[in-house]
Amino acid sequence: MNFSSDTSAPAHPKVIEALVSVNSGMEGSYGADSVTAALREKLAAVFETDDFDFWMTASGTASNALALSCFCSPLGAVLCHAEAHIARDERGAPEFFSGGGKLQLLPGFGARINRDALEAALAGINPAFVHETPAEVLSLTNLTECGTAYRAEEVALYAGFAKEKGLAVHLDGARLGNVLAMGKSTAAEMTWKAGVDVVTFGLTKTGAIGCEVIVLFGAARAKFAELKARAKRSGHMPPKMRFLAAQAHAMLENGLWLELAGQANARATALADVFVSAGYELAYPVDGNEVFPLLPEAVAKRLMAAGGKFYAWPGGAWRFVCSWSTSEAEVASVAAALKA
Repeated sequence: MNFSSDTSAPAHPKVIEALVSVNSGMEGSYGADSVTAALREKLAAVFETDDFDFWMTASGTASNALALSCFCSPLGAVLCHAEAHIARDERGAPEFFSGGGKLQLLPGFGARINRDALEAALAGINPAFVHETPAEVLSLTNLTECGTAYRAEEVALYAGFAKEKGLAVHLDGARLGNVLAMGKSTAAEMTWKAGVDVVTFGLTKTGAIGCEVIVLFGAARAKFAELKARAKRSGHMPPKMRFLAAQAHAMLENGLWLELAGQANARATALADVFVSAGYELAYPVDGNEVFPLLPEAVAKRLMAAGGKFYAWPGGAWRFVCSWSTSEAEVASVAAALKA
């Protein structure tokens, strides 16, 4: 019953096969290889555009910090939710990579930025006021850290507000596949069509080993040379990038990434039903692969004693994360432990 994280899950067998398939012969280094070059076609199909540039890293933190550093100056700030991954789980990496840029934290239920709070923050920007750190970027997370989702129209609305004030828009898409697997929008509708300048497109949590893609759209492509320079300077220029690209090829081939995200979502929905049926409320709606039941501590300890692995969450909830490899038997084990 391991619901600790989708990063705890094994890599999908097709990812391993893809790595083996590219493990022969000589190739260019630092992204100048045929495997990485060929990935462009697959990304173009996913995002329905050729107007982009991309770079690959092995971690979401590296991708987020690199992407944000290209748009947030040392004298600027990033608007984000107070519970965003970049604020709570990246040990100051965005601030470090930007050379001093600040995170301006905003409230909102379920780690989704409240509209009024965003509009107030944008209205209050005054670069002429020397005591202020003016916002330069809006960062949204989808899925959020509480497992909730922004719909494409909400991303477009918030991006529109930000663009009116001259801000760039970043989307942390570590679990983007889980949002899109719900079938309510496409990758294009959730990103560049909604006004997103740069997305950190995550495949690690979905079933890869370590595969994150920074994608710059449209006018933001002007930042690509800077992105590569920052990647080199920070040690995030993989010398054998073909092995990252191979993972992405496997995940994107025939929509495997969405299929696996859908499997994780289905298990999460089933797990949520188990808790609700047992009489426990959920702190947040289940929009993807994370479930946050409000359990008494004694019940949580009983589940842990039965072999369950999950984490406490602020506000009295407990976080259960399903992955592509989460089985029906694991969900059934939770149900059995609750009845014990």
